[in-house]
Amino acid sequence: MSTLTALARLKAVRDGTAQRITTVRHCHLAPRPMVFVPLQLAGEALAPLAAMVGTDPDHPRLLVVPQPRNRDLRFAFAAELAEVLLPYIEGFAKTTETVERKSGDPYERCLDAPQILVPNRAAAAFTGLLGRSTRFRRADGPYPVHPSVPLLGRWLTYFADRSRRPGSCLMTAMTEALSAHWATGQSALEDANLAALVGWIDPPAGMDGRRAAEEAEDPLLWPPAGPATDPGFDNEVLGPAVRAYEEAPTARAVERVAQALRTQLEPTWRLMWRAVELLRALPEGSRVAGRWETDRGSFTRFLELIAEGGPPQARRDGAVGAAARLAALERARASYDVQRAYDDPLVMAEYRLTGEAFTGTVVSADPENTEGEGRSRKLRPLVTVRTADPARLTPGAVLGSPDRRGHAAEVVEIDGDEITLKVTKGMGRGKVAAPGAVPEPGERVTYTTLTDDFQSSAALPEPERTPWTHGGPPEEYVPDDDDAREEWS
Repeated sequence: MSTLTALARLKAVRDGTAQRITTVRHCHLAPRPMVFVPLQLAGEALAPLAAMVGTDPDHPRLLVVPQPRNRDLRFAFAAELAEVLLPYIEGFAKTTETVERKSGDPYERCLDAPQILVPNRAAAAFTGLLGRSTRFRRADGPYPVHPSVPLLGRWLTYFADRSRRPGSCLMTAMTEALSAHWATGQSALEDANLAALVGWIDPPAGMDGRRAAEEAEDPLLWPPAGPATDPGFDNEVLGPAVRAYEEAPTARAVERVAQALRTQLEPTWRLMWRAVELLRALPEGSRVAGRWETDRGSFTRFLELIAEGGPPQARRDGAVGAAARLAALERARASYDVQRAYDDPLVMAEYRLTGEAFTGTVVSADPENTEGEGRSRKLRPLVTVRTADPARLTPGAVLGSPDRRGHAAEVVEIDGDEITLKVTKGMGRGKVAAPGAVPEPGERVTYTTLTDDFQSSAALPEPERTPWTHGGPPEEYVPDDDDAREEWS
């Protein structure tokens, strides 16, 4: 926890309401997101119990497995879920735009992409497990399933994988999204309770955040947001309803199970849309659109992979694939942290406290300063900034500025509270600096060691050249009947 976040939590305790820790929204919110609230049977790694899903807050669709230990009913649930999710996902493939790659080659990219919202990180993990348990199934052979089930599994696996990528919003856990923008007066563990978290941020009239969070701990008022259910509900309500279905699997018995599960899902469904409203009320950060563009590109590529008949995702990465995935996640994390700081003065303030950034006022500027002689002469304007921040920098350090895109400067000298910088990038291509490219005296500026420069991919061998020390080349996936026998749990 950072210093400013800790201070915001103390203030939340004192004032009885959550405190904003950002000035803008750092996540994309689709105009029509798909909300997915799953429940699973307690005591099993993956036994789908029910789900509430849809894009309309007033008309959710309830999917129920009246006996979660019944294999056929589980796959019937997956087929029903596919009826809802696949048309939503595939609808975004209908409108595309032509984009030029850096190489100059054009390609088609979807104009928009689907967004799935889940209550918490555990629900995202459940989605990944559900995808793993369905993507290898087949419509023929032993244990056949509806043809939509393996396709659904591939998409669920894809969305769950993207949810782990910092900055991606194709699948968003709402507790994480809210916690990234507000600090509450409770622990990070307690913030995983969606009802308590929303209670701190937007308590009901006549109630403060602490009282609303205490109320949220009562499972009778606010059932758990899943995927695990409340043990009391399991023993007293769900268990008898499921046993009644086993004894007489009638439509009435199914409805009894469905009504019981509806009482557990509807409160979370309302909380999800309330959380959407809270986030949508925040202004969007300037770099959010760029990250969503990356998501759209990823979505388009996966659409193409499926259209070309590519195989389902492997059960596990090979050595090269695992290393590449880890490197990509590290690059995404570094880029996301920098972009948040550049978009948001409150986030940048954290780096000002650690000395990695400073804000100050320009006291002098020499926009015509040059270096070198003759043809090697280069324009290198000098700027002196006075700051009260504890900047921990050394001469030669390269800095960027959120105030000017493409701008870069080098520390020349530090004299007390004054830092002299040499501008090295972002001045235009003329013999003199472009208007506004060099900060002017009296202007307030921010500089930081954080830069979002392009990072090349890690130098890794081709998978077929994986050394024996790392298991050798991975075996090619060949579908067989054993895929259909893989256990759900």
